[in-house]
Amino acid sequence: MQAIVVYSSCTGNTQKIATHIFTAIPGDSKDMQRIDEYTGKDADVFFVGFWTDKGDCDSRVAALLTGLHGRKIALFGTCGMGTSEEYYGRIEERVRQWLPADNRYIGAFFCQGKMPMQVRKRYERMLGSGENTAFLQSMIRNFDEALLHPDREDEEAAEDFARNVMAQSERL
Repeated sequence: MQAIVVYSSCTGNTQKIATHIFTAIPGDSKDMQRIDEYTGKDADVFFVGFWTDKGDCDSRVAALLTGLHGRKIALFGTCGMGTSEEYYGRIEERVRQWLPADNRYIGAFFCQGKMPMQVRKRYERMLGSGENTAFLQSMIRNFDEALLHPDREDEEAAEDFARNVMAQSERL
């Protein structure tokens, strides 16, 4: 079964996860491409990865997803704003809306990823205003925690996800 990993990455987090997913896909009939290099190569199974942009995938990934038909699709993403399964579920539902109904959706994997330093600096500037102090302190704590991700546990979970998707796609 042919598989392809296509991903969009701004800070390297999604690229790191894409590499682990690609490595875990069994066999030699597989490929991996950044979204800006993707030329329309076909496959039976698409792993489509993205960085989270305001609770959704970026526009290039949305365009790719809307153009896929009759394929088995698995999503994966990284986001800086915490590790809540509820939050990941909302992202998954938003991104799934880009998929045409004739595809077979297999599942999604999400993990936290580090954010650019300018995000923390913005929080610190806002904190200096004296408003929303508790909220901004929690945002800074989340930022600091995100610096450690994706970590080895995230990488192993992504590899497990890829193996499970491929096993499930064989049964579909």
